[in-house]
Amino acid sequence: MIALMVTIRIKQGHKEEFMASMFDDGRGSNNDEPGCLRFDILQDTEDENVIHLYEVYRDQAAVDAHRAAPHFTKWRETCADWFDGEIIRRVGTPVYPPDSVWSKRQPVP
Repeated sequence: MIALMVTIRIKQGHKEEFMASMFDDGRGSNNDEPGCLRFDILQDTEDENVIHLYEVYRDQAAVDAHRAAPHFTKWRETCADWFDGEIIRRVGTPVYPPDSVWSKRQPVP
């Protein structure tokens, strides 16, 4: 499995529209991608214009499928001018809970 931890800073004045697009990507990831086991959107407690993503994928093929998914490409195109600086991306391997516990989450509204 592959876990991604992503940090995005949003330009001032674009938070509401960014979040609407981010929610569309999150719903698509959780509901339409069998290889996406988790896709969480978190708001930083110290800076409301900083968003953290926690994503878990079954394997590299699932990560690649996510990056090619229509909801992701739409999100990247829609939000391209709203990023304030570089997106910070870290990759990890989940060690707990063990692989045997992970399963596809239920559809998210």
